[in-house]
Amino acid sequence: MLILVATPIGNLGDITLRALETLRTVDIIASEDTRKTGLLLKHFAIQKPQIAFHEHNEQRAGEHIEEMLHQGKSVALVTNAGTPGISDPGFTLVRRAIKAGINVTMIPGPTAFVMALVLSGLPLHSFTFRGFAPRKTIGRRKFLEIDKDAPHTLIFYESPYRLDDFLSDALAVFGDRQAALANDLTKMFEKMERGTLSTLLQSVAGQSKLKGEYIIVIAGAEEK
Repeated sequence: MLILVATPIGNLGDITLRALETLRTVDIIASEDTRKTGLLLKHFAIQKPQIAFHEHNEQRAGEHIEEMLHQGKSVALVTNAGTPGISDPGFTLVRRAIKAGINVTMIPGPTAFVMALVLSGLPLHSFTFRGFAPRKTIGRRKFLEIDKDAPHTLIFYESPYRLDDFLSDALAVFGDRQAALANDLTKMFEKMERGTLSTLLQSVAGQSKLKGEYIIVIAGAEEK
């Protein structure tokens, strides 16, 4: 059986009892980063063999994992943080297992964008998660334009190295909408900023060292 296991997005205390039980009982753990997963396992005194499964080896590692699953072994899939498959490796392995007739299940848990959405103060009844935008301005603006007239709250992930460029392009495409910026959720220095895109852009521009993945939540288009 293939079991997707959600892991904490920051605070290790957020791991579930079922997640710990699963990681202790499976035959092998497929990890996006074996070193980072190793730290998690060590913290909870779990000793279990790992195999690397990430965006650069999905095909080759996926084939190997499928072979183990056909042999009757149980495999837990984890990413560096959060829910496997959400802007992280996982989708291709799930599809491969389903196609092969292998049982797939999941141990639910933290997902960063859900927490950011709830804390944003923006409408929750309808939203669209868009993940990471293209890295270059032309591609990024085309990507944003797709949802320019959508009434749903929009959610994006972004690297600290491109955050100011993203906010600048979002302001140009969407106008000065209400938005929220989340960083280091569940950690000691958890940060949640709320305001317009222009005020958030100004806040980011004044910071010299941005760290960690950011989540941007933007209000949907108003009905005309």
